[in-house]
Amino acid sequence: MAMSGLLSLAATAAELKVGMIGLDTSHAVEFTRRLNDTTDDDFIPGARVVVAFQGGSRDIPESRDRVEEYTRTLRTEYGVKIVDSIDALLKESDVVMIESLDGRPHLQEALPVIKARKPLFVDKPLAGSLRDALEIFRLARENGVPIFSGSSLRYYPNLQEMKHTGIGQIKGAVSCGPCALEPHHPDLFWYGIHPTEALYTIMGPGCQTVTCAATPDVHLVTGVWKDGKVGTVCGIHKDEAPFRMTVIGSKKALDEELEGDYTPFLRQVVKFFQTGVAPVPPEETLEIYAFMEAADESKRQGGCPVKIADVMKKNETPSK
Repeated sequence: MAMSGLLSLAATAAELKVGMIGLDTSHAVEFTRRLNDTTDDDFIPGARVVVAFQGGSRDIPESRDRVEEYTRTLRTEYGVKIVDSIDALLKESDVVMIESLDGRPHLQEALPVIKARKPLFVDKPLAGSLRDALEIFRLARENGVPIFSGSSLRYYPNLQEMKHTGIGQIKGAVSCGPCALEPHHPDLFWYGIHPTEALYTIMGPGCQTVTCAATPDVHLVTGVWKDGKVGTVCGIHKDEAPFRMTVIGSKKALDEELEGDYTPFLRQVVKFFQTGVAPVPPEETLEIYAFMEAADESKRQGGCPVKIADVMKKNETPSK
């Protein structure tokens, strides 16, 4: 397998040294526990968080109020070295995880990683805008850097099983779940990414148009796929709604509350680091963000249908 300028085969066979950017989310602690604590029931071998850069966003309380606590946990409980720059982090790591809660700095955080040609995992949201998401993937592609981003819901066991249960040809699906809003991000980017990616886990790529109805309590976003499938995200803003999936097939329908944790997803991240191959094609990941951006545009237009192709074209960086 060719990974020119990246990891040697010897390095991928050994325990990879992970550099973590952004310690303002519980994911930083949960992922480090699974990678570093060999006594933990959820321990995942193959990679270890050895160095981290704190990061944090002063204008988002969820980031500002937790970053110091999470930093202390990584340093004292898991032996992670805390450094004061991304450049310092890159000198001591084989691969990088961007965990910053805020999607807005992800492009700037990714730039030095891509320049250093380190395999890169970017936690949700991939970016604070579709334009930045497209730019991150463009730069990674042009520099030959493996990149992966996603939601842990994709690998919840019963969601994966729903695709293989004899329901016949999939005709549509409804993905429901919590969808807290954050004023610095497009509506679905902040937490709606989870039910949206769950929908794409069932439907796959190929959505053409999106319509959005939104109230102070709920987002109802419906996409029409090129083969006639219809998929809907129902995002609940304020209540503790469970994640739930309804799949409509040509033979029968299934409806289940989704159950799982970070462990299956993180196994996929480690495998990605070891192989350089993302488990989800870049085109699908970017379409998910285009779907969410199209929902915002539809809301701005009073619920009119918006084409995925149009929002992609609008947000692509012009060729230099």
